[in-house]
Amino acid sequence: MDLRVPFAASSVGLVRKRLRDWMIAQRLPAERVEEARVLLSELVGNAVRHARPLADGTLQIIWCLDGGALRLSVTDGSGSGQPHTVHAPPNAVSGRGMMIVDSLAQSWWVDQSGRRTTVHALLALR
Repeated sequence: MDLRVPFAASSVGLVRKRLRDWMIAQRLPAERVEEARVLLSELVGNAVRHARPLADGTLQIIWCLDGGALRLSVTDGSGSGQPHTVHAPPNAVSGRGMMIVDSLAQSWWVDQSGRRTTVHALLALR
């Protein structure tokens, strides 16, 4: 699946629904659907908070099966730094996005080229 969505927080709900519908249609394990939706929410939310849109004002969202895993990828117009985990204190109201990704994903990584940054996360389906 390859989607272009507006560079806006409201896109989180849209991609979560599309991902759920796609996973159900693919007959992927039900217990992984919510984990995948949380992962994608964090990736899209972090892009909107910390990066810029692509030249056309959007984010590119791609997901696909990758062996025994689901690969989720979010491409934005880059920001001032590379996504990384932050050890936020328990009373912090933000800063946990990539820690959540780190805890749910089998692995995650960042590709940067020119004015584009793509954050990928693999969710094991078994």
